[in-house]
Amino acid sequence: MNPIASGRSGIQQLVLKPGGAAYDGRMYTRREALAALASAAALPLMTGCGRDQEAASATPADTDAAALLEAIGENLVRLMPETATSLGVDTGARASLRSQLADRSADGQRRLAAQVRADLDRVNGFNTVGLSHAVRTSIDVVRSAYTTALEGFALPYGDITVGGWRNTPYVVIQNVGAYLDIPRFLDSDHQIGSASDAEAYLARLQAFAKQLDGELGRIQAARAAGLVPPGFLIDKAIAQMTLSVKNAREGGSLVASIARRTKDPGGWAERARTIAIKEIAPALERQLEELRKEREVATDAPAISARPHGREFYRWALEASTTTSMSPDEVHEMGRTELQRLHGQMDTILKEVGYSTGSVGERMKALAKDPRYQFSEGDKGRAEITAFIEDRLQWIRAQISRAFNTVVDPNMEVKRLPPEEEPGAPGAYGGAGSIDGKIPGRFWINLRTTDLHSKYSLADLTFHEAIPGHIWQGEYTHAMPLIRQILAFNAYSEGWALYAEQLADELGAYEDDHVGRLGYLQSIAVRACRLVVDTGIHAKGWTREQAVRFFVDVNGSNPEEVASEVDRYCSWPGQACGYKVGHSEINRQRDKAKAALGVKYDLKAFDDVVVLGGNVPLDVLGKNVDEYIRTASG
Repeated sequence: MNPIASGRSGIQQLVLKPGGAAYDGRMYTRREALAALASAAALPLMTGCGRDQEAASATPADTDAAALLEAIGENLVRLMPETATSLGVDTGARASLRSQLADRSADGQRRLAAQVRADLDRVNGFNTVGLSHAVRTSIDVVRSAYTTALEGFALPYGDITVGGWRNTPYVVIQNVGAYLDIPRFLDSDHQIGSASDAEAYLARLQAFAKQLDGELGRIQAARAAGLVPPGFLIDKAIAQMTLSVKNAREGGSLVASIARRTKDPGGWAERARTIAIKEIAPALERQLEELRKEREVATDAPAISARPHGREFYRWALEASTTTSMSPDEVHEMGRTELQRLHGQMDTILKEVGYSTGSVGERMKALAKDPRYQFSEGDKGRAEITAFIEDRLQWIRAQISRAFNTVVDPNMEVKRLPPEEEPGAPGAYGGAGSIDGKIPGRFWINLRTTDLHSKYSLADLTFHEAIPGHIWQGEYTHAMPLIRQILAFNAYSEGWALYAEQLADELGAYEDDHVGRLGYLQSIAVRACRLVVDTGIHAKGWTREQAVRFFVDVNGSNPEEVASEVDRYCSWPGQACGYKVGHSEINRQRDKAKAALGVKYDLKAFDDVVVLGGNVPLDVLGKNVDEYIRTASG
């Protein structure tokens, strides 16, 4: 039975759209819509039985907690100016952040750690007695994120995030570093609508050069301490940074971005060119020279455990990624068990569509070679991919109200990754836009070759990155306190995106497309493979080639795609494990709610609980579901 078709609606549907939002038949501004969403956000945590049981009024203790959360959010965002811009909050009292970039030097890391330590002390000393469930959730989220970050800062090296997913031992490598982040950020997120915006862009260009030198000091210190990335990663980084240096020497995209968006009465493009050539290019060259020095002493051992303090770093990274205390052995075994279950389902469908000989992996490799499921080469294929994505987005938008009571309408766009980033990037990634709607959510698609994508796997990728995946989920955070908009947890973020794939399947995305369902199941199986491969590399001594072959031979994955995937695991230890751990936990919580509530269980209410409760560590997710069960039972 289609589990969504049989769900009953427990809460009147609320629809929110960017710009002017339709709510109860009227048009609201985005600010008013977000206020409505904020009110609705607490509701699923307290009731599954109708709008007439509105959330209880805030308690007196909530007021003090809200002030604490606000202060902590302000402290953090002032150390993360790019985040302020991406969220659209670099205005008013925060306007100065618009011309700044984060300090990526060792001193900058120490200041960030000191602020996190001070604010965690405030949270730990706060009396939570009398808090409403929703506000207590926010306190728990801050405590978890800050505790984990401080454990990371205590390690002898690494690029540690506060409530983020990109924790890495390497400050600059093929998919990490200002040389990749800042050009894309300035072009996509830094809006230019006035002369002051253009001046802020130029100030950020100068700050970019300082960021690069700040990173350089940390790379050099790491090399002196014996931390050098794998040689095959350095090779990719050198190739990419060589392109970045050439681009900056010519002015390139850094100049083209501001020239395209201004009429240039202030000579902004030429001033940008001067900064790019005289400040940024030399800073990039200094980083490039350091990478070459690293390459001279690098080995091709892929594991962080092969490096000083590597096992300690991996234990922490695995904890940060999964928000659990699972050991590498437990994660590894979970991956093998899940893979066996998923391959059992794939085997049945493969036989139905005429692929009956060989292992599941062998048959999926044969399927990948079928020209019926391939896009054309070159620009023609890139256009086909874009059209395919738009078609699937149109379909899912028409179905989504069957799975949620509170429905957002994301402001989003599909955009190709910058070519210089594509070699080291995954097949795609996505995230929500700014609170004010000026920056759309973006589904970034890697189009370096059309072989990265197939017609049976691209729909699933779209659901994962866009709707109801990352972009969709991110829209709900805009109604939350600033600190909750900043903090995110890998297991929840990626677990939600896999659950979004599952919802699309349950909504009927593959009802008449069995091969498309194979693509969906293979996608989930890839995440099970990640548990095996990531722990295999970092805890069990696997080689890079062994990791790639596992994907290709066991799961039939695209070798072009998984080679970059494996390289990502080498530079982001543990991150790949959050996906399936998070997905399995969401389903475990759903099964728990079904068993506890029986006929009172409502899929729409459950989905609202998970998404409206915000981005949380997995233990806090369990508390939110427990609260839903308690109130819906009553």
